[in-house]
Amino acid sequence: MSENIHTPVLLERSLELLGPAIKGENAVVVDATLGMGGHAAAILERFPSVTLVGIDRDTEALEIARERLSPYATRIRLVHAVYDEIARVLAELRFERVAGILFDLGVSSLQLDRVERGFSYSKDAPLDMRMDTTSNRTAATILATYSELELRRIFYELGDEKLAPRFASRIVQRRLEHPITRSADLVELIIAATPAAAARAGHPAKRVFQALRIEVNHELAVLARAVPAALDCLAVGGRVVVLSYQSLEDRLVKREFQSRAASTAPAGLPVELPHHRPEFRLLVRGAELASLEERSNNPRSASVRLRAAERLREAA
Repeated sequence: MSENIHTPVLLERSLELLGPAIKGENAVVVDATLGMGGHAAAILERFPSVTLVGIDRDTEALEIARERLSPYATRIRLVHAVYDEIARVLAELRFERVAGILFDLGVSSLQLDRVERGFSYSKDAPLDMRMDTTSNRTAATILATYSELELRRIFYELGDEKLAPRFASRIVQRRLEHPITRSADLVELIIAATPAAAARAGHPAKRVFQALRIEVNHELAVLARAVPAALDCLAVGGRVVVLSYQSLEDRLVKREFQSRAASTAPAGLPVELPHHRPEFRLLVRGAELASLEERSNNPRSASVRLRAAERLREAA
């Protein structure tokens, strides 16, 4: 059963932060990255009057979540979509504003556990990496069609990979001999191209696989659209919680939150007018980490960064 293969990250802290906004009657909450429904099930159980909108691009995850959340069938609306479509989804469901929004970003436990999905560098599988299996572009497609310059760029920018030029060059050379279609082939190539000193700093393929996954799924571009869209969908008093797992994601969230939580009054203005006041207030100082105990019990929480905000007023 899905409960046995997915432990929600920072579950209690997320519920604590969302709670003041969603405990009222007829509150609507959006789980924008539903996955297998771990956070959603806890929200529905803890807050018995909540209606939950679950969004996910992964059709397999949606079906698992639908089964898991079946005891709450009258209070759920599950939608196959990417989370930057949150405004459209809510409009189609005729929800004008919502009380809470949760994002649990990155690759899900389901995607990592399904070897055939190709997300893991530790097991051989087709180089797929699609979160939405109805889309066309795979990691193998990128490796086959991107220029050496484009491969170098994504390894640098999305994986922070210092050996990006070396890896991009070797990939272009190898694909002239035969297509790179399986994870084991790519891992072998990367290990062979990695100097011994660099190999001691963790698995050589980790950053390349991260970069390919982000590129396949347009994760940063989607997130850059999704965060402001989500903030705009919150009612006054509504709260948003975001769990990020790598610095590029967290940086985008931090920038948008800080922008919305800052006054827009010109410098030197003697009185802050109402339309210059911050739209949001930050609910946590900086980014919160999982406790040592949770990191020990749930390895996926090791890199999590939590940020949260509350809406104070409507936009001018």
